[in-house]
Amino acid sequence: MEQPSDSHPIGDHLLEFRPMRMEDIPTICQIEQESFTTPWTAGAFQNELTNNQFARYIVLECEGIIAGYGGMWLIMEEAHVTNIAIREHYRGRKLGERLLKEMQRTSSFYGALKMTLEVRASNFVAQRLYEKLGFHSVGLRRGYYTDNKEDAIIMWADLPRTARGKAKQD
Repeated sequence: MEQPSDSHPIGDHLLEFRPMRMEDIPTICQIEQESFTTPWTAGAFQNELTNNQFARYIVLECEGIIAGYGGMWLIMEEAHVTNIAIREHYRGRKLGERLLKEMQRTSSFYGALKMTLEVRASNFVAQRLYEKLGFHSVGLRRGYYTDNKEDAIIMWADLPRTARGKAKQD
């Protein structure tokens, strides 16, 4: 089953969501470097795209330029967000919210009923976004982040459902 792709206008800009491709990896790694203290490597993304049957990665393009991406594992009726990031230049435009909504929609399309993620205890901006999109804190992973042993908050959300597993549109 092909992952859905969708286009949306935002202001004067056209946003497109599409599956990540191998040729996207160098740009994705740049976004990783901008966004995380322990970024994933190109090899990690290559492995996800070629060897992980549960992985789904979505690229967000703004007028043909990769502005962000999100990754998740879809296992049975659950989606686990592995990473989500917006390029520094594009932050503050609610693109992270749009991307996570698309990830929720895609997860529902594939039959997921719930979505989970971990977020740094100090990342209040991300926590507010996740709460806005229906996530609730359910626990803590102590020392989860290897760079500074920071705790991770575990969050879960129920996904909206329609008759055949497709999420409701915004």
